[in-house]
Amino acid sequence: MQELNSRKRVTVPVWEKYMLTVEEAARYFGIGEKKIRNLIAENIGSEYCFTIQIGNKSLINRQKFEEFLNQITSL
Repeated sequence: MQELNSRKRVTVPVWEKYMLTVEEAARYFGIGEKKIRNLIAENIGSEYCFTIQIGNKSLINRQKFEEFLNQITSL
């Protein structure tokens, strides 16, 4: 038990993460959380789907979301 507590948590910078939470994506891309949640809802099951659901939590594929944002003309 002592060994588990002595391990340090490694923090990965947000720009190196593969998947982002909605909150991380909002900070990284400079878009509001509500707008990101709306984009997720509008694009579930489409060819532009950039998220996975784990329980109630949405995780955003950073690279796919970047591509999506580059393809749309306005938010």
